[in-house]
Amino acid sequence: MRAKSTTDAALGEDLCGDASRPQRADAQRNRARLLAAAEAVFAAEGISVPVDLIAEKAGVGVGTLYRHFPTKEKLFEAVLLGRIDDVAQDALSRINADDPGTAFFAFLAHLVEESTSKRDLIQALLGAGVEIELAVADSKRHLEDAVSQLLEVAQRSRAVRDDVSSAVVLSLVGATCIAADHPHGAATPEAVLAIICDGLRPPATVTSEPPGIAASRPATTAEDPAEARPV
Repeated sequence: MRAKSTTDAALGEDLCGDASRPQRADAQRNRARLLAAAEAVFAAEGISVPVDLIAEKAGVGVGTLYRHFPTKEKLFEAVLLGRIDDVAQDALSRINADDPGTAFFAFLAHLVEESTSKRDLIQALLGAGVEIELAVADSKRHLEDAVSQLLEVAQRSRAVRDDVSSAVVLSLVGATCIAADHPHGAATPEAVLAIICDGLRPPATVTSEPPGIAASRPATTAEDPAEARPV
């Protein structure tokens, strides 16, 4: 049975009571629609958007929105918790892969892609004035634990160096995503991540340089050993 996540716990608060099973399923659907609508609207319009617009996009009444999320801050929090929980579940889903190394590095690529594609949403949420660190503390621990499990499997297969922790991995990925907000020429998030991944691998398994790196290095000519010998 899947471990109960922070998102599951939050959902339980909305669904407790004497509602019948069909009502419970309907409430789950409404909540999911509200979160999807909120994620899209916050990313496109910012945090000052009226909740009426979110309810309209979700196809529910404002009263339904407030039954699930009494304040806009609670809606912000639920969207962010859902994003973190999705990433944690993705990490856990890769633990039993046939190739642990490939699974681990594919997760990092997926995480960077998701973070960069959703950065408008993340910036909107971070600007909401919510006590983000307190709100997501449990979810962040859940994410770090999931990444740690995936990392340990990759380390046992000797695909990742032994002196790396999940906290370091998440910090490196976070730095890559921050760099994406300040692009510099051809330094794409993918190129930065490729170099980071090589740094995470044991020395004997480092891959070739990302495209463009070798080409940008000045050409050198091999010295004749006789010419290099002191006179």
